Amino acid sequence: MSLPSQDLLDWWFGEGATARETADAKNGLWFGYKPEQDAEARERFGDLTERALAGELSEWAESPHGWLALVLLLDQLPRMIYRGTPTAYAGDERALQLVREGMAHGGDVLLAPLQRVFIYLVLEHAENLSVQDQAVQQFEQLLGIADADEQNLFAGFLDFAERHRQVIARFGRFPHRNAILGRSSSEAERAFLAEPGSRF
Repeated sequence: MSLPSQDLLDWWFGEGATARETADAKNGLWFGYKPEQDAEARERFGDLTERALAGELSEWAESPHGWLALVLLLDQLPRMIYRGTPTAYAGDERALQLVREGMAHGGDVLLAPLQRVFIYLVLEHAENLSVQDQAVQQFEQLLGIADADEQNLFAGFLDFAERHRQVIARFGRFPHRNAILGRSSSEAERAFLAEPGSRF
């Protein structure tokens, strides 16, 4: 019987032999929205996500792949399971702490480049400009080590990191979260949210 952490990684990354194959197969899960995907996340991993948000499962972080799985439970899964509610972001602070601790010990470089994307996305999700700077730096490094036939894939990840950083540099926060988190939007933020692509 596989570990729950491995079940999550298998679901998230699938069986693609290369980063490109994996991304082609899983991009809709990672960055798209389908109610059935959210429902599957809730059914399969809702209990684990609740435990992670409650501060449990710290032992997962003792191995690189367990650490990755725990980060997914705190950062990616709540955005699916609790989409459109404040709980979607409830794991961000702990995820950021885990990422910082793991990176300080070199845990990220023990993962495959595509797996590292989901470590660095935690940095990209932070409403903090210095953390956003770090996110861009990490995605630049990933692009630098990407295989020639995967340059476009990792260039795309870098582009999104740069776009997130630009929003934080401009507003200090992500305006698309304001309504969900009960924050008032400024006139400039409302104008920004009317632009295409402003909500990621």
